[in-house]
Amino acid sequence: THDNGTTTEFDATVRIDTPGEADYYRHGGILQYVLRKMIAS
Repeated sequence: THDNGTTTEFDATVRIDTPGEADYYRHGGILQYVLRKMIAS
């Protein structure tokens, strides 16, 4: 989001190199992944 409130959208290709990165992606990001792990333990 820019200072004036407008946004810029673009298409991108995701590169996932490791099984850990795939887990982060499936959980919606590393923060969500870590929080779910903390709640589960």
